[in-house]
Amino acid sequence: MTNPGESSSELLLSRPGMQRVPTPKAELFQLRDFASPAMCDQLVALIEKDRRPSTLADAGDDHYFRTSETCDLDPDEPVVRELEALLAALNGIDPKYGEPLQGQRYDVGQEFKPHCDYFNRGGQDWEKYCSVAGQRTWTFMVYLNAVEAGGATRFKAVGKTFQPETGKLVCWNNMRPDGRENPNTIHHGMKVRKGVKYVITKWYREKEWGW
Repeated sequence: MTNPGESSSELLLSRPGMQRVPTPKAELFQLRDFASPAMCDQLVALIEKDRRPSTLADAGDDHYFRTSETCDLDPDEPVVRELEALLAALNGIDPKYGEPLQGQRYDVGQEFKPHCDYFNRGGQDWEKYCSVAGQRTWTFMVYLNAVEAGGATRFKAVGKTFQPETGKLVCWNNMRPDGRENPNTIHHGMKVRKGVKYVITKWYREKEWGW
């Protein structure tokens, strides 16, 4: 039985158009046209209005590891509520287990070097981020626009690179079947070469979000 903070391959693949990457290394999927162009435009406008420099849970000495900008989206915005409802209908996860929606903006030359979405055990912020809601389980990411050049998301261990397309959803399970974190989900938000890239990210947790 699926834990309340997790989705399942069976449920996701029941959605018409959902594609699973053919690999035993990770549960990794894409779904084109998940969000409408009108919804994407509204979300881009919200990101532009409230963007700020992105941060890291375990920031090291590389000050260029994550050079994008971030926006914490207002849950009371109608388009944010609409997207939350679309995600809940797709993945079957109780919204109480989800972090607030977050938007990211990548200008030319900006990137997020290879990283995991789960928190590293023993990292300096492990207790801070996981004591309340536990580890991250699933990630759901939506591209809000097609980028003129660059800006792909690369999963090196899996041998799969996703190109930005307006409204395309990419999602994956950060955990292995035995409950351990899956390092094969490490991914690289590659540099934008021309244009600007906008994405929305939704992370889910093992326990209810209690922040």
